[in-house]
This record gives sequence, structure tokens and C-alpha cells, in this order.
Amino acid sequence: MPVITTIEDLRVLAQKRVPRMFYDYADSGSWTESTYRANSDDFQKIKLRQRVAVNMENRSTATKMVGQAVKMPVCIAPVGLTGMQSADGEIKAAKACETFGIPFTLSTMSICSIEDVAEHTTAPFWFQLYMMRDREAMARMIERCKVAKCSALVLTLDLQVIGQRHKDLKNKMRASVIPSLGNIVNIATKPRWVLGMMGTRRHTFRNLVGHVKGVSDMSSLASWTNEQFDPTLNWDDVAWVKAQWGGKLILKGIMDVEDAKLAVASGADAIVVSNHGGRQLDGAPSSIEALPAIVAAVGDQIEVWMDGGIRSGQDVLKAWALGARGTMIGRAMVYGLGAMGEAGVLKALEIIHKELDVTMAFCGHTNIQNVDKSILLPGTYPTA
Repeated sequence: MPVITTIEDLRVLAQKRVPRMFYDYADSGSWTESTYRANSDDFQKIKLRQRVAVNMENRSTATKMVGQAVKMPVCIAPVGLTGMQSADGEIKAAKACETFGIPFTLSTMSICSIEDVAEHTTAPFWFQLYMMRDREAMARMIERCKVAKCSALVLTLDLQVIGQRHKDLKNKMRASVIPSLGNIVNIATKPRWVLGMMGTRRHTFRNLVGHVKGVSDMSSLASWTNEQFDPTLNWDDVAWVKAQWGGKLILKGIMDVEDAKLAVASGADAIVVSNHGGRQLDGAPSSIEALPAIVAAVGDQIEVWMDGGIRSGQDVLKAWALGARGTMIGRAMVYGLGAMGEAGVLKALEIIHKELDVTMAFCGHTNIQNVDKSILLPGTYPTA
């Protein structure tokens, strides 16, 4: 086993162990992937100010996200098909998050169901919801979240239509997850993954199959999914979700100041500055580039978080310094899961936390609550 010191180490190992169609599904962007790349590249442009002769003992990265105590300002972003990166992947990731002390967000398009995750964990998790045409199905899903005692609902706003991801087309990825002959050959070269999948019955979108009217198998799911994402989504629909849910509501996919103001007016508890990991509008700015203006506009009225491009604890610290009161990570979790299962997710979180903690100390702080943009070198970071 190689020594794992970075998220990149986990990515390389995941690429070796996960079938190409599923690895590419997670590790790709839309069209030219320029926004996908910018999400990470723009973090590297931001430079830190090192301070010395400062007491670095008794450090803390702890904070709260929508009132929930977290070990660091990080939660897991919703990622579809996580259970295809590793058998029972959502359960493994949720258990790792519980062990570490941050929230896990389950995707609507997960392999393990709400009930599966609830059965195998004790800490409350969050659930991510897409706006779909079938309001009855949405209402039932929200009710299932209440029964499972989910502590927050994440409503994704930026998937009214789906951005074209070339790798998925070339790999013949479908909503039905039926591999082509080429994919079957590739899967045969991943014995660890195959053995894991043989040991579980969870191979379908279990949040949907058996829970949505007319969806009883994968073929009917494919046609249902293709028709369901609602291109007519508007702020009245957000109000409907809020009324149905009645709990903490997080709106994900905000990239514009005007939309951020409308999100505040909707009564949401937090917003996530996010371009869907560069998987939707290619050519949009990176999330970290968009963050300062949104923080300046609404940061005193609502919790502003961000996701997109975070691969290290330094990235988390930079986002916090620019006003994000929380971050979400998706691919870093997926890499850990694909590489080493539950232990890999825990390793990814430990790597990010250690980098965050030590970098904060180098910048002259022992408590993340006192960190602001003064730790950043002027002229290297985006401004409002």
C-alpha cells in the first residue's frame, strides 16, 4: 500500500481501482471543462501570509454550519452514484463522516437509499433534493427525510437542464447504468471493485426505484429521470419546498449576487456558491472567484458557503478567509472512497483537517473564528 499524504494520492489510487465509466462520471466537467479546471486553479493563485513568533498552541478549527457543530467548516457535498465508486459507498462515506465529526449529504441520485443510510448511522445526515416535475414524488421523499431524522435539506437549483459531459457520452453512461461491452471489459480489470459489488444488493437508485410511481426497475427509471428535472423551476417552487420541509434549508448552485439576494428573501438558512463542480455551465467563473461579491452582498444576512475545486485544507482556509462560513467537498470524498472505501473517506478528511490546522497556525492563528482575509497576500485573491 502506498503512503497516502494528499488528496491527489487518493485520486490516483481511485483511478486504478474504480471502473472507468464511474471514475470519469465523478472526475469530469461539461464541454471544454474550463470551469471545472478553474475551480482548482484559481485557489492556487491565492497566496498566504506567513507569520512567526506567535503562540500556536491549543488550536481549533471547530465551528457550526446551520447550527450543527462541526470539527471543521466542511461537509460532504451530494454526489450521485457514490455507491458505484465503492460497494455501499454512501453508507461508507456517511459512517466516515460520523466518525470524523462533519455532516454527510445524501444525493437524490444515490445508490443507497435514505433508509439504508439511516439504518447504518446514528448521527443525523443531510439530504439533497432536485426540483422535479412529479411533486407527489418530491413530497414523499421529503416525508421520508423527516422519518429518517435528516437534519437539513439541500435543494440544488442549477440542474434544470443537464450540461453535456463528453466523457459520459463516450463511456455510454446512462441513467440505467447498463455498461457497454467496452465497459464490461474494463470492469473485469477491477477485481477489488467487482468483489465488493458482489457482496451487496444495492446496485440501483434506491431512493427512486420502488418509491416513485411507475418506476419499478432500471429501464423505467431511465425514462422517468429523463423527463423529471424541472426546467420551469422558480422561487415559488423554492417556497413550496420550504413549506413542505419545515426544517433547515440550504440552497445550492448560487453564482450571482442577484440570485443570492433572492435566496435570502426566500427564507433559506444557507446558500452554497457553486457551479456544480464545473459540470453545468462551462465558461462560468470559478466558485472561489464568485464568492467575495456574494459574501459582500448577503454575508451579513445568511450563511454563505462554497464548493468547487477544494482539494486541500489550505483551500478550505482560503475560502473561509474570503467569507465562506462553510465548504462542501465532493470529489475529494469520492477519491478517498474509490481508493480505500470508508477508510479512504476518513483519510481524506484527516488530510484536509491537518492541512487546515497547520496552515492556520503558520498564518498566525489558533482559532478559525479569528481568521479573515488579512491572512491572504494582497493582490493575489479575488475581491467583490
